[in-house]
Amino acid sequence: MKNYFEELDRKIKEKIKLEKLEIIDNTHKHEKHKFFSPGKLHLHLKIKSIFLNSITRINAQKLVMKVLKEDLKNKIHALEITIEK
Repeated sequence: MKNYFEELDRKIKEKIKLEKLEIIDNTHKHEKHKFFSPGKLHLHLKIKSIFLNSITRINAQKLVMKVLKEDLKNKIHALEITIEK
């Protein structure tokens, strides 16, 4: 799993200028949910980025989602994005 998070970190940092990225795996909190899919992750991204703060919150989140488009199809079930100031 660590390798996958490193891959996500690299992928996001290649496409978006940011100062800090924290990837939190919340999958364990959802294991008993009705539609839980083993192998699919519930992630929370905490991002500190002057660039993302310079655009609207919706556009910033769309940009992150675009970068992770394939991951959202295959590996990520739920994604929470927090853009810190």
